[in-house]
Amino acid sequence: MKLSEKDILYEDNHLLILYKTGGLLTIPEGNITDSLLGRGKKYLKEKKQTSGNVFLYPPHRLDKPVSGIVVFAKTSKALSRLNEQIRDGVWQKEYLAHVDTVPSKVKGRLVHYLLQHNHRAYVYDAHKSGTKEAVLEYEVVGPHLIRIRLITGRYHQIRVQLSAIGSPIRGDAKYGSKTKKEKIGLEHVKLTLLHPVSKMPLTVSSQKNIHDIEL
Repeated sequence: MKLSEKDILYEDNHLLILYKTGGLLTIPEGNITDSLLGRGKKYLKEKKQTSGNVFLYPPHRLDKPVSGIVVFAKTSKALSRLNEQIRDGVWQKEYLAHVDTVPSKVKGRLVHYLLQHNHRAYVYDAHKSGTKEAVLEYEVVGPHLIRIRLITGRYHQIRVQLSAIGSPIRGDAKYGSKTKKEKIGLEHVKLTLLHPVSKMPLTVSSQKNIHDIEL
């Protein structure tokens, strides 16, 4: 499949920032070749009218069932600088989650310790060997909607942390939802980073409104 015009959230000579739909891989895995990366490369090849290879790579990924903003670097220098920003905690990420049940507290800060094993995250209240600290802040903004500010970026972090407080994401049966869907109710809706060349702040928002996340 091809990218549509509305999938392109931002583009210049150094960056291509795209919208990923839930159910689509960020990069190819195993025998599944359709991915946002593949569609992005196809778009650039057609734009440049070339059959040769093009450089395009994401410094981060979204889980397959999650939708929203994904950043791709068009050059190795841009990729290196974006990776450095992620390591230094420069990126500011906001998500919207449609949950089965909202938390009892309207606002909160969640701190857990996560262990990744066999394609799953396990959550603990205290540090154990092999765990990594996971931190997020949340605010209830609707009957089943939570806005999330991600402080750390751990494997399946938002999904497992919300499940741990009794608010599993709608459609995410892996982490306790009553329903199972290919696209779960979690979307990366806003990202602020520093442009890898100009070093100026760049904020990108997905084109979805707050109600579109509801399944």
